[in-house]
Amino acid sequence: MQVPTLFRARLCAALFASGLAMASNAWADITVGVINSATGPAAQIGIPQKNTATLLPAKIGTQNVRYVILNDASDPTQAVTHLKKLLSEHKVDALIGPSITPAALAMLDFVAEAKTPLITTVGSSNVIEPMDAKRKWVFKTTQNDDLIAEGLIAHMRSKNIKSVGFIGFSDSYGENWFKVFSGLAGKAGIRIAGSERYGRTDQSVTGQVLKLMAARPDAVFIAATGAPAVLPQSTLLDKGYKGPIYQTHGVATNDFIRVGGKAVEGTLMVGGPMLVVGDLPASNPIKAVAQNYIKQYEAKFGKGSASTFGANVWDAGLLLQKAVPLALKKAQPGTAEFRSALRDALEQSREVAGTQGVFTMSPQNHNGMDQRARVMMTVKQGRWVAVQAK
Repeated sequence: MQVPTLFRARLCAALFASGLAMASNAWADITVGVINSATGPAAQIGIPQKNTATLLPAKIGTQNVRYVILNDASDPTQAVTHLKKLLSEHKVDALIGPSITPAALAMLDFVAEAKTPLITTVGSSNVIEPMDAKRKWVFKTTQNDDLIAEGLIAHMRSKNIKSVGFIGFSDSYGENWFKVFSGLAGKAGIRIAGSERYGRTDQSVTGQVLKLMAARPDAVFIAATGAPAVLPQSTLLDKGYKGPIYQTHGVATNDFIRVGGKAVEGTLMVGGPMLVVGDLPASNPIKAVAQNYIKQYEAKFGKGSASTFGANVWDAGLLLQKAVPLALKKAQPGTAEFRSALRDALEQSREVAGTQGVFTMSPQNHNGMDQRARVMMTVKQGRWVAVQAK
């Protein structure tokens, strides 16, 4: 009788071990692909984004999270190549990035076909608007152009500015900004005195600047990002322009001041509150979140190194931390059902405080930021300071 008893004991132990193995295998790690521009013209944006990706949590709840971080070298074609690799080889459950709008737009078809949620960190709103079958898989952690433009135009009106010269990138970033800004400016009674374009890698914009100055605008608005945004401003200064110069939130970083030096003193911009976090009241829900990010980033990468570009990746991580537990209730990582549930959970984000704003998504709004996500600021004595409303 002892042999059958021993057999049964061994059989039960084997089944128990098998059950544990099956349970372990059933709950595979969550895999998140991160694409950024750590080299090339957009490196000023991509480097802090790559760095921030290394700070994202290795666990959400009890679930392990694995990040695959790839550099597209500021090239939309390379971004798509990386995207295909992440989707086919790594079977990612979600994506964060890329750093530049042209790359994000190039990725839309592939993300929709794979039905994999993308939390993008680019500026232009045309990656999520107008909402359609492709864009339903895309979310965004930077302020929409119209939210920023409204703040800029309100400041221009307060200064009695009647005409603006526009110069922006000769790509989808510059074009979308011209579309949004010119439309809102027209409604506010502000005339576009001239419109010029330049490439991200151009070394001179003298011709464009001279044309704008010949139109004698009350102010100039530059629609560019990172270090290349300094070129039109320094050229305007060299040619004797004395009027106010506005920039988009694509320069919302201390590196812009480091690169531009005295040429960017007095720059006017509407950007995320993290850049002037010390000016925020303690009651602001963004303040503690932003300070925590800055503390963690600077502990690893050096004092004064945190930027709003990296913060956009951090906020993507915060959104995932809220959405993943909801998706896990419906499906397991590594499945189409989980990716769909994760998309749905992201769309249901409500009052999620980030470093740049507070996110409340909906089926028609995959950004979810409101006026709490913008602050009027200027460069004064080599640093960004908030401009107090009068």
